[in-house]
Amino acid sequence: MYVITSDQRDSRTSADLVPAALSAVATHAPRGAALAPERTAGDEVQVAVTDAAAVLAILLDLTRAGRWSVGVGVGDVETPLPDSVRAARGEAFLNARDAVDRAKKATTRVAITAPEGGADAEALVRLLIELRDRRTAEGWEVYDLLAEGITQREAAARLGISEAAVSLRVRSAGLRTEEASVPALIRVLSGLDPDAVSD
Repeated sequence: MYVITSDQRDSRTSADLVPAALSAVATHAPRGAALAPERTAGDEVQVAVTDAAAVLAILLDLTRAGRWSVGVGVGDVETPLPDSVRAARGEAFLNARDAVDRAKKATTRVAITAPEGGADAEALVRLLIELRDRRTAEGWEVYDLLAEGITQREAAARLGISEAAVSLRVRSAGLRTEEASVPALIRVLSGLDPDAVSD
């Protein structure tokens, strides 16, 4: 199982982002959530999931704004599962704590701890996050439009710019590189947990 523990950065000097994070995490893990996301400490959010695609979606969502340190722990959990993630125990939870502590010191704000293969998965996820961290506001604008499922031509019309300008933004933002890397990263994350579900 995967346990994701997220800690809000600079929480003492900024607004409480936990409610928004809980909502975002819940949208990515409706099918793969073994234990629903909860606030587990003052500024922490934790969720247990079985779906590797949900893990990556949550990682990418929470790291986008640079406001969260995100740790992913992989391993066994004690069964039967309790009703609350706060009451759960096991290797995955210990690994998630290790990972979030390391994530707090990482420039990419993410770490993965697993019995085997965690370092490789972490390195590849960090590469994608570094690419996303370089994305401009204009690049994110096109990213969000294309994520709705519209074409580049339709995005150009909405933005009032040429198709060539949209293509330039797509290239500069590395959108096609991200698009190609996501399925590969899901496969790598799936390999960390033999019981993982993946699309």
